[in-house]
Amino acid sequence: MLRKLDLSTGRPVWSAYRAPVVPTGSLTRDVKTDVLIVGMGISGAMMAEALTADGHSVICIDRRGPLKGSTAATTALVQFEIDQPLSALSRMIGKAQARQAWRRSRLAISNLAARIAELGIKCGMSRTPSLYLAGTALGPSELRDETEARQMAGIGATYLTPAPLAETFGIDRAGAILSHGNIALDPRKLTAGLLLKARERKARLYTPVEAAAIKDSADEVIVATRNGPTITARHVVLATGYELVDMVPAAAHRVISTWAIATRPQTKLWPGAAFIWEASDPYLYVRATVDGRVICGGEDEDFIDETRRDELIGDKSARIAAKLGLMFPHLDVRPEFAWAGSFGITTSGLPYIGAIPRHPRIHAVLGYGGNGITFSRIAAEIVSASIDGLEDTDARLFAFNR
Repeated sequence: MLRKLDLSTGRPVWSAYRAPVVPTGSLTRDVKTDVLIVGMGISGAMMAEALTADGHSVICIDRRGPLKGSTAATTALVQFEIDQPLSALSRMIGKAQARQAWRRSRLAISNLAARIAELGIKCGMSRTPSLYLAGTALGPSELRDETEARQMAGIGATYLTPAPLAETFGIDRAGAILSHGNIALDPRKLTAGLLLKARERKARLYTPVEAAAIKDSADEVIVATRNGPTITARHVVLATGYELVDMVPAAAHRVISTWAIATRPQTKLWPGAAFIWEASDPYLYVRATVDGRVICGGEDEDFIDETRRDELIGDKSARIAAKLGLMFPHLDVRPEFAWAGSFGITTSGLPYIGAIPRHPRIHAVLGYGGNGITFSRIAAEIVSASIDGLEDTDARLFAFNR
């Protein structure tokens, strides 16, 4: 039933930091619940926290365990800038819809930061400016147009010419867009914090449990598990990352491979420790951790052969480190951590969130691209509203039948 993937390989940097333990139980008998969430990564955790806050009884299952899969491999640049620039997205889906997608993305960052603070989750969250550098996909004139498109949509953006870019950030590029309001955090600590909060509210967490078959009717969904017991729920949320259930339309997105490195902690980084990413294909992205490690990734390729992906870790790490060294010659760019992962993308850069066509009680979230955590927050808002019988005004932007 599940199209299985080995979602990451190598040693992600987050293994250097201890996340809280999330206790799980064994599923030994048939159970019932309001909502079953399949997947205990960051999407499932946000969903569990939102639904238990709304008073629903929730069961979470995962075939691996909490905090694994794609969540362990994310580089956690939690930003509102969607992979597809606003100017390009406007040409694809129309100006009004593109503007609203970007605004909703920005709102999601604010809502997530507020929720983390409200719940008191310790995940090293910090507000971080971001720089979108001129590159092979968008040069200086296109970046100026993009800046204007964002400003017209009410989204703060400042265009930097080469002199202030070099002066303020020490970066030698033909231009950049400066944005504010994004956040950096530790994704495993955030996921653990959200699951523990849901557990406090009586969510039941079972691992390792694999969904083997899903049957839905007008008023319930029955999920058979690989080890025997069944789970009956009013709704099911598939938060399985890029491992898709057969009933999800496969054409909706495609899965690609990516690579990342992290250096040892160092004291001299770059001003503001801003997120940095390029308007290039393939692009490079850079961020810092709280203790001064530099995380750098990119070099994405359009294939999902896991053996081939993993064989390339050494070569890709060297190329990423070399590019980082060109951008910041003063850094020690030697990788202390190097890893590979798979993630789903869509043509528009927007995720698919909502009920699966012809299966109104089965909700899915997929196609997250480089905005996984941001889109997880949007999914938690849209799906929890839907389960409560409410209509999120932006649901149609992300729906499967959009």
